[in-house]
Amino acid sequence: MQVDQHQSGCFRTELHARIIDGTTSVTKPRLDKCDPVNEDWVVTVDPANARDAAGDPALRQRFLNGMSHAACTVNVVTTDGAAGLHGVTVSAMVSVSADTPQPTLLVCIHHKSAVADAVLKNGVFCVSVLRDDQSHISENFAGRSGVHGAAKFDCTQWSTQVTGAPHVAEALVAFDCKVTASERVGSHFVVFGSVQDIFVAGGGAPLIYANRAYGVPRRFHPRQAQRSQAAASLAVGCYQVFAPYVIPALVARLTKLHPGIALTLLEADQAHLIASLRRNDMEVALLYDFALDADLEATPLAELSPYVLLPEGHPLTNQPSISLHELAAEPLVLFDVEPGRDYFLSLFNDAGLAPVIAYRPRSLEMVRGLVGHGLGYSILATKPANNMSYDGRALVARPLAGTVKNSRLVVATLATRKLSPLAQEFIAHCRAFFGVNHAHPHP
Repeated sequence: MQVDQHQSGCFRTELHARIIDGTTSVTKPRLDKCDPVNEDWVVTVDPANARDAAGDPALRQRFLNGMSHAACTVNVVTTDGAAGLHGVTVSAMVSVSADTPQPTLLVCIHHKSAVADAVLKNGVFCVSVLRDDQSHISENFAGRSGVHGAAKFDCTQWSTQVTGAPHVAEALVAFDCKVTASERVGSHFVVFGSVQDIFVAGGGAPLIYANRAYGVPRRFHPRQAQRSQAAASLAVGCYQVFAPYVIPALVARLTKLHPGIALTLLEADQAHLIASLRRNDMEVALLYDFALDADLEATPLAELSPYVLLPEGHPLTNQPSISLHELAAEPLVLFDVEPGRDYFLSLFNDAGLAPVIAYRPRSLEMVRGLVGHGLGYSILATKPANNMSYDGRALVARPLAGTVKNSRLVVATLATRKLSPLAQEFIAHCRAFFGVNHAHPHP
């Protein structure tokens, strides 16, 4: 893995020493033509100017230990072309200059990695800077998942820009590059790239690696000037799918009781909300109770029963309920947002069935629109008050027949955090809103 103790910064500092260490003899490298597959140039270094690779073992170990404390983003470098599709997780990705003809960055890849050779032969690469909820992608491309080769790319969705090198579709940011030069420094290739295009997600926080572990950044808020009457504040998050159905009523109730409250709302996917709780960016979040870790405390609010959504006039709408077996051969419009997606698919898996997935929209109204036009059925847990799609198509909801597992809506908090009185009051309002009695006090 490019972010373990052997790669967490050694190549970056070695290059730094080569460039600015006044005691090191640095000569202008010569340029040799690169692999004939492409027209880029490779920088080769005169061995007479290279330091002894053996060096001081004790100093080397102290260096590695010291660099493990240097925090860095976690990035996946990918390439595609004549040398094939390859990718690897790296920590060393550095901006070189924005003032070259095209902006320049560099990445460092271990010389034993097949990715280094593929990048140089393909002549292109893309750097995907991962979000704080994408550590599973890092693990996959670091080789820790046991998956190898092109199969590593199955862990997420991908897109391309100018060069054709793939980038993580929902990366925090991605830099699409052409190789301009490379240099072997110690155990790593330092690869320079001219940036051809940039993808920016527009939201989220970076995944950080430091002290040989993943982490998330925590924002420092400047101290605000004292007000004549300090307003109470609360940051609340809600899973984006059911936020429109519960948050407005809860906010209305809370602001009526606390007219001067400073309320911050975040609608996001489940992974973003959990990361925000762990960063202490918010105190409470309304989530699905799917595989929540032990560091989160979940207070149950409601059981949500899955239902079948069909277009008006579909033959199955004549039945009071519909079984999964009756749906198995029909085209499924799968609401492709975690964790609901995995939950809906698990219903079929538990019944020993495999659905026929026709479409994978990522918004609830797109699901309803496709179903309204007769392009399939869907299974959902959140039910709007009206039975029309945005473009006026009539929809029909029917319960699933038989015994199926429900999903559960919870209000989640960080177990180690002492909640403010306002957060505790908000949780009490949530329980009252959903008709839950006898709230359990936070420890």
